[in-house]
Amino acid sequence: MVPHESITAAASPVRERRKERRITQAELAEQVGVSRQTIIAVEQGDYAPSVYLALRIARVLGGTVEEFFTEETGDVR
Repeated sequence: MVPHESITAAASPVRERRKERRITQAELAEQVGVSRQTIIAVEQGDYAPSVYLALRIARVLGGTVEEFFTEETGDVR
């Protein structure tokens, strides 16, 4: 994972969906196979997840990568 400016706006949808599904950061981390700190960084927009991690997060949260992440201007769909 690398820091990425355009991912900042995507933090909100990941956090919102996780909370809607009543999943803790630790539970999401365990289900996608990363540390809780990685989930925190993704939610805060500090790191752009790899394609594989983005797919795992989207699947666990019941959505698509496009719903949570975009590379364009940082806009969230």
